[in-house]
Amino acid sequence: MPSPTCYLLLNPGKPYHHQLPLLLPSPRLLPAPRRRVVHVSCDVQRRGGGGGPRRESKKQVVFFDAAPPVSQQGGGGGGGEDERKVAKKKDNASLGPLRRATKRTLSLLSNLPLAISEMFAIAALMALGTVIDQGEAPSYYFEKFPEDNPVFGFITWRWILTPGFDHMFSSPVFLGLLALLATSLMACTYTTQIPIVKVARRWSFMHSSGSIRKQEFADSLPCASILDLGVILMGSGYEVFTKGPSLYAFKGLAGRFAPIGVHLAMLFIMSGATLSATGSFKGSVDVPQGLNFVIGDVMKPKGVLSFAPDVFNTEVHVNRFYMEYYDSGEVSQFYSDLSLFDLDGNEVMRKTIKVNDPLRYGGVTIYQTDWGFSALQVKKNGEGPFNLAVAPLKLNGDKKLFGTLLPLENSGSSNVKGISMLARDLQSIVLYDQEGKFVGVRRPSSKLPIEIDGNEIVIEDAIGSTGLDLKTDPGVPIVYAGFGALMLTTCISYLSHSQIWALQDGSTVVVGGKTNRAKLEFSGEMNRLLDKVPELISTNENTVDSKQSAT
Repeated sequence: MPSPTCYLLLNPGKPYHHQLPLLLPSPRLLPAPRRRVVHVSCDVQRRGGGGGPRRESKKQVVFFDAAPPVSQQGGGGGGGEDERKVAKKKDNASLGPLRRATKRTLSLLSNLPLAISEMFAIAALMALGTVIDQGEAPSYYFEKFPEDNPVFGFITWRWILTPGFDHMFSSPVFLGLLALLATSLMACTYTTQIPIVKVARRWSFMHSSGSIRKQEFADSLPCASILDLGVILMGSGYEVFTKGPSLYAFKGLAGRFAPIGVHLAMLFIMSGATLSATGSFKGSVDVPQGLNFVIGDVMKPKGVLSFAPDVFNTEVHVNRFYMEYYDSGEVSQFYSDLSLFDLDGNEVMRKTIKVNDPLRYGGVTIYQTDWGFSALQVKKNGEGPFNLAVAPLKLNGDKKLFGTLLPLENSGSSNVKGISMLARDLQSIVLYDQEGKFVGVRRPSSKLPIEIDGNEIVIEDAIGSTGLDLKTDPGVPIVYAGFGALMLTTCISYLSHSQIWALQDGSTVVVGGKTNRAKLEFSGEMNRLLDKVPELISTNENTVDSKQSAT
């Protein structure tokens, strides 16, 4: 039996079939096959231009006693490639159901009616969160939404406390809807917006005048050239590409990227809102003038992502609290002069805050929200001053009233009696005797004495207390950045993405185009641009004629 090499040399048109053993040693271990050199003489017909005589030539044929070793690179007969194709088909068959399920899920999530319904549901919960008082104690909701007298006939405290609507913006229902809307936006971006951008970025030439005439705008330019049209389009801000007799131009590609930017901006806003709801701290405190407090002592976490920063060790001292008044006597504004101290007792910041002008330090914001009456300094018969604690009195409505009592010695009575003092604010004190009769009014800054039941009373000072709200909100910068990006990308999305195709058909240029927005404006723009082509051709012809005349 001849060797494979010999067989192939002698029978070039027939394949050689040889069964290889199942186990082959490494090619490096195989002995080199012995070869035999045989010289074969044969007559070769050579027909030259002169038709010379026949000549003999010798051919050398090499015979091997054994087949050469099989290559380890996977090329031996194509069997390895077939196996890889079969394995790939099996992988595709196994992943087919998963891919179909993923595609179906993405199609469902990117559904526009679903996304609109999610946004309406989130808006409704936000409106409900502004109506229902947030962050109150459970007893407050028991009293305001009783089961025996439900609001609107069905709303009781169970409808509020069970789903967590007493802290709406960190409730599982609200956060779950935000997560669902974010998933819908990402699915829409992946399945719709990104493919649109990929298609818009391709240079697509049309080689048929019939296809161009089917566009939203189509026209013909006799005795024109696509090069002249390209010059006009470039002057109007189009990106122009030519290939043979075909032309393609576009502008406003940023309008195609803008919807992706809108989706990303909305994701930023929702992520910032989620971080605010789950990673912030909040607290409130009433501090009398001259006292201090530590920030961390009044702050309470609002979610699982709330981590206390080092700035919580800062101490706040109320240097002074004072108010301004209208001519009618009503309070117009109140101020708090605050100093911040670090652990070493060094003052790191000082600022006088007021309503709508807070103090910000290290991520903590301190707001001026309320005021109160802490104490009243009084002298009696030249003795003192005595600090009398002032308590708020409950009135109907939003009016404030504070009161205190200066006890007087009266051994004949089992009940403690004294001089009553009432105040609506820090600028005037109303005094009553032991019988409850009105005696007079004194301003703390006047230092004028008043005689009551044989006692000389002087109002030295009225000490107020400031109501402060403290908050840390790491999501605010993200929300602001998201809203800024949303406004920018929304404006960019109104830019029209316009495309123009042209084909040189003899001496005529067939032009067609379309746009995704402002279709009437695009039609008018195209008419103006095409009117410029004959003017450009005429200008070029006059230039050539003038040059020839000069020559």
